[in-house]
Amino acid sequence: MTDNNKVIVRPAVAADAKAIMRIHVNSREAAMPYLPPRRRSDEEVVRWVRDIVLAECRTWVAVDGAEEVLGYAALEGDMLEHLYLRPDVRRRGIGTLLLDQVRRHSPGGLSLHVFQRNTDARAFYERHGFTVMDTNDGSRNMENEPDMTLRWDPAVSNSTGTAQ
Repeated sequence: MTDNNKVIVRPAVAADAKAIMRIHVNSREAAMPYLPPRRRSDEEVVRWVRDIVLAECRTWVAVDGAEEVLGYAALEGDMLEHLYLRPDVRRRGIGTLLLDQVRRHSPGGLSLHVFQRNTDARAFYERHGFTVMDTNDGSRNMENEPDMTLRWDPAVSNSTGTAQ
């Protein structure tokens, strides 16, 4: 179903909002079971994707040959706001495809926030040359979950040979 040779990354469009919502919700539930139960309905999350994420961020989706959305990434300025995959397609290189697309649009570097307990995501970003810039007690996110800011600097990555 998800032969990486057939996975492409393309700009997201309004018609992708429902698929992005489903990926966002399912991925968070699977990867971060410690988060509080969600308080928003599917319809509210679709509206958020359509009216906020797609309107304010440069957003891309990874799709297979049948145009099924497998994951998405959203970039606002030099901040990676979201990178989520369907739980059943993790560890197949799709997250890297999305991250590479975002980095191509962030020549000066890229920052993101990640929950401290999200060790899989932290390891993924570390493998891709991100370093910890700061930590926070959770007061800056709606989940009140301790997080950290990570940063990718292309000049540092290029000089150390870290994969881009």
